[in-house]
Amino acid sequence: MTGNIVLDCLLIVLARVGDQTLGTVRTVAIINGRRALAFGLGFFEVLLWIVVVSSVMKQIEADRVYAIFYAVGFALGNYVGITIERWVGFGDQVLRVFTRGGDAMAALLRDQGFRVTCFNGSGRDGPVQLLFLETPRRRAALAARMARQIDPGCFYLLDDIRTVSTAAPDSVPLPAPAAVAAASHRK
Repeated sequence: MTGNIVLDCLLIVLARVGDQTLGTVRTVAIINGRRALAFGLGFFEVLLWIVVVSSVMKQIEADRVYAIFYAVGFALGNYVGITIERWVGFGDQVLRVFTRGGDAMAALLRDQGFRVTCFNGSGRDGPVQLLFLETPRRRAALAARMARQIDPGCFYLLDDIRTVSTAAPDSVPLPAPAAVAAASHRK
């Protein structure tokens, strides 16, 4: 390969990593309902993609190695995009912890700023408590590690949340239960 082909291939890989990274992060933004962010990322992703594809199409007849570097850039872009998305940590997650030491675990998690709700339950081997935590995604791994340190035998589930509702302030009057029931029957 000549110096020009090597440089062209490196540029193709870098540009492809860029547009595929934008696409990966854009997909997560769509899933999390971040329309404005998805719009901006999508615009630049497609703009970059068009430039790269037109460049590759002009040169692929001369040397098939461009297609390989195009594919390498695509694959690396997926990897980089997922890595960036994990680092940015869009959205919220819910951590559900099943444990026999729920009260102590809830107290320690609350001391670290987590909002925890406890439920009593019955498991295969007897009584358990379910701790329910809603947390920004950046802090979810910390909460799971803390739960495991407090109770190495605990079982937990970690899920993404699309929408979070907060408690209504006391100053906002809630509709009477009869009005809610009547509204739900109107369809």
